[in-house]
Amino acid sequence: MSFRIDAHVHVWNVEKVRYDWPTPADGALYRNIEPPELAPLLEEAGIAGAVLVQAADHEAETAYLLKKAAEAERVKGVVGWVPLDRPYEAGKQLERLTKNPYFKGVRHLIHCEADPDWIVRDEVIEGLKMLASFALPFDVVAVYPNHLRHVPYLAEKVPNLRMVLDHLAKPPIRDGNLEEWARQLGEAAEYPNVCAKLSGLNTACDWNDWSAEDWMPCVEEAFRAFGAGRLMFGSDWPVANLAGGYRRVWEATLDVLGGRSPEERDAVLGGTAARFYGL
Repeated sequence: MSFRIDAHVHVWNVEKVRYDWPTPADGALYRNIEPPELAPLLEEAGIAGAVLVQAADHEAETAYLLKKAAEAERVKGVVGWVPLDRPYEAGKQLERLTKNPYFKGVRHLIHCEADPDWIVRDEVIEGLKMLASFALPFDVVAVYPNHLRHVPYLAEKVPNLRMVLDHLAKPPIRDGNLEEWARQLGEAAEYPNVCAKLSGLNTACDWNDWSAEDWMPCVEEAFRAFGAGRLMFGSDWPVANLAGGYRRVWEATLDVLGGRSPEERDAVLGGTAARFYGL
């Protein structure tokens, strides 16, 4: 069994950092949720390391995440934020951030932008080129149907940029019509620098009524498109608490990987993330 990694977790402190989400209307998620709460969940699952992923598009949250990473033994990396639509400023921030050994990549909440085509704006493309010049990857919050279709264009415009699709681009599991999503996923996977996370699939189902079986068509499609060497597990905790909690997501992941070879499971459950993020 290889080193187990959860490639997609969040922590936040609503007293110290400004978030657009969660808000007080989000109930149990609107509270301070930090690494000491995560640690026993990772230990129970036998997961040795986790990657903290940004949840706010501003510099203060990145500083907070890096501070939490330095304090938590099981946190191995941070995916933070820089202003990609301001490339010069992004470059200056990256010069500083890359001196921190925990800083492993960048994400922007593109699904929260009013413009669904924000990610392909000229200035953002320049920002992504800046990111690639630092050999850092980009987490793409490609919520289908608005963003996944842009990934091949990004791969063409910035061919040396490594990208990972968060949550398999949120396939329309509730609708049951996966054909167009699968086609776009396959087109993205044609580019070898693109990976994907088996994460957040429970939130694409009915919150209180889902099972690993609901995930299986999407997981099978992801394996066909990417293979195990470009797939990685992420719990999307604590959002996972809205749909059964960490253990339920972990056990469902093990279920959908049950028919895979030991080598494939090792890749998805740790090897791909370790290589992709340089952990």
